[in-house]
This record gives sequence, C-alpha cells and structure tokens, in this order.
Amino acid sequence: MELKGKKIVFLGDSITEGYGASCVENAYWNILGRETGAEVFGYGIGGTTIAKRNVPLPEPNPNKYFGSRVDGMIPDADIIVIFGGTNDFGGSDPAFGKMEDRRLDTFYGGYHQLLQQLMARYPEGQIVVMTPLHRLTEDDGTYNEQYGRRGGTLVEYVDAIIEVAGFYGVPVVDMFRTCPIQPRLEQQRLQLMPDGVHPNDAGHKVIARRLIAALKAM
Repeated sequence: MELKGKKIVFLGDSITEGYGASCVENAYWNILGRETGAEVFGYGIGGTTIAKRNVPLPEPNPNKYFGSRVDGMIPDADIIVIFGGTNDFGGSDPAFGKMEDRRLDTFYGGYHQLLQQLMARYPEGQIVVMTPLHRLTEDDGTYNEQYGRRGGTLVEYVDAIIEVAGFYGVPVVDMFRTCPIQPRLEQQRLQLMPDGVHPNDAGHKVIARRLIAALKAM
C-alpha cells in the first residue's frame, strides 16, 4: 500500500498521545508521517480503553473510551489505525467478555462495536488493527478486589483482538509478536521502554518502522 499523500488517523491511548517520548513530534505516528509523506492525525488519550469503563477516569477524560471519539476524527481518512488494549488489560476494568459479546462494557464487545462504528464511518477507508506491545506485567492475571478477575494475561487480550478483527476481515499488525520491544529484557527496557509500558523516543522509532513495513506490504 502506498502511503505518500494518504490521510492516516491513529486512534489510541497514552502511547499514541506521545507519553514516554520526549515530545509528541517523536510519537510513532508522527515519525511515520515524516518518513512516508503521509498526512497523519493522532487521536490518543492516556488511560483510555477499548471498552467503556464501569468506573470512569478522572476529569477531563471521564469516559473517553475509543468509540466515544470516532465521530470527532476527520471524516475523509484513507487509513484508520487502532492501537489499544493495554489499558483494558492493565486496569482490570472493564471485563474481558467473550467473542459473542456485543456489550460496550466488555473488551470483546467493545472491540466489536468499535470496528462496526469505524466501518460505518469510513466505508471506503482501510482499517488496520495493531495489537498491544509487550509490557513488564503482561503475565499478571491476578484478582482485583473491586472489579474481579482480569480477563487473563496480555496475550489473551492480543488474541481476542486478532479474533475480532478476523471476523470483520480487518488486517492486524501483531506488535506483540513482531515488534522487538520486550521490557522484561533489562537492556531492551533501558533502551526502548524505561517504565515497562511506554516506549521512549527510540522505542517509538521501532514501532514506526515496523508499522511502515506492515502497511506498505498490504
């Protein structure tokens, strides 16, 4: 897929917002724009989830789940990239759910609804899904006193994304399995993801180049 001159929107969380990078200009999507000539638009808000939370975030983002922001994105995007899910895992809220769910307050249901919403808004656009990156606590499937059990480990959220995207025929860039950022390796954490969740400038470059290669190959 040719990227030069395309309008590409990126719907995401704090990583898309640029948290961890020295400035938003060094976020992965801005790097992609500079390196490909695409016109890029970032819609990232820290702490937000795919599904609607049962317990809202503090102001000013009390319930800015991904689907709540779709109508505010530019209407004529050529490519729509979704990069989320790590907060659904990390916060134990909302619930994980199952493939047949269409409820907005479960991860599965929220992803179904988000893809349906984007397909309706951008009937001629190419939707692309990115799975979450590795994170330091990805194997923690423990109980949370208030919300009950997490859906599972992070890889289970990754596989749920792939399953839902496959149902709609939406291509997936599996960052979890193909982007070489693994914070449980100390050297990689120090170089690319110091806090174990948010990539730094070098980490954003790794994400951008992996995504560029994947999009060009589509």
